[in-house]
Amino acid sequence: MQVLDEDGTVDPWRRRSRRTRRQMPLWQELPLLLVVAFCLAVLIRTFLLQAFFIPSGSMEDTLLIGDRVLVNKVVYDVRDPVRGEVVVFRGTDRWVPQEVQEPEPGFADKVGRTFGDLVGVSRPGEKDFIKRVIGVPGDRVKCCDDQGRVLVNGTPLDEPYVVRNSPLDVPPNARECRSRRFEEVVVPPGQIFVMGDHRLVSQDARCQGPVPIDNVVGRAFMVVWPSQRWTSLPVPETFDGLSRPAAAPAAPPPAEPAPVSGVALVLPAVTLMSVVARSGRSARARGRRLHP
Repeated sequence: MQVLDEDGTVDPWRRRSRRTRRQMPLWQELPLLLVVAFCLAVLIRTFLLQAFFIPSGSMEDTLLIGDRVLVNKVVYDVRDPVRGEVVVFRGTDRWVPQEVQEPEPGFADKVGRTFGDLVGVSRPGEKDFIKRVIGVPGDRVKCCDDQGRVLVNGTPLDEPYVVRNSPLDVPPNARECRSRRFEEVVVPPGQIFVMGDHRLVSQDARCQGPVPIDNVVGRAFMVVWPSQRWTSLPVPETFDGLSRPAAAPAAPPPAEPAPVSGVALVLPAVTLMSVVARSGRSARARGRRLHP
């Protein structure tokens, strides 16, 4: 097909320019594609989603050491945490730093971790924790009833996610979370009461105090690695029948914005597929001749 100028003559420059754009090979587009995908991953990690590595057993058997969970970082910009959600947060000065035994990383490990931090597959710091929300502002939390269960506003929790609980015969200690029993705590305004699912080893709000909501990084809503453990992290049914705390608003909290995680997850993939498809069309175009 010839390209005609305004006066009806053939314009060789426009024809050559169009041919050049159409014949751009994939190997030239690939570096640009990688840069765009990397920038998208960094933006998603900073503002929308982040994958966290689980370094300890305080949430077993819900989360195992080595699991990677996907954390929604924007949900608590529109509402506060609710009971039963698994959250990542920064511990206060009262929270003892996590002790994670691991070998000294080599150069390759350091490079890999730096890249992982940038794109969102990062290990938590010593003051980053992941626990389950048991009480919200105004709640009265204590343990135990005659069956050894935690009570929230006088209602006992049946907790199937707690596989290994703390012993009942150990006396409470304000500095250690070895005992299952603890005195009633009224959750202050703007804070949450959190506990690990593995109560036998978890150091949590029982002995280290509630956590400010402002310290919450986001909600962990899915296990994404390893692949055989791919699952969601919903709110257990035991929290459905709890009464509203004294400090809670009369209206229910706004619904969680569902489209955020889906858009964030598929955006880099869509970009990749679109560029590859465009390059494929260009290659096919070079292999056939267009007729006027």
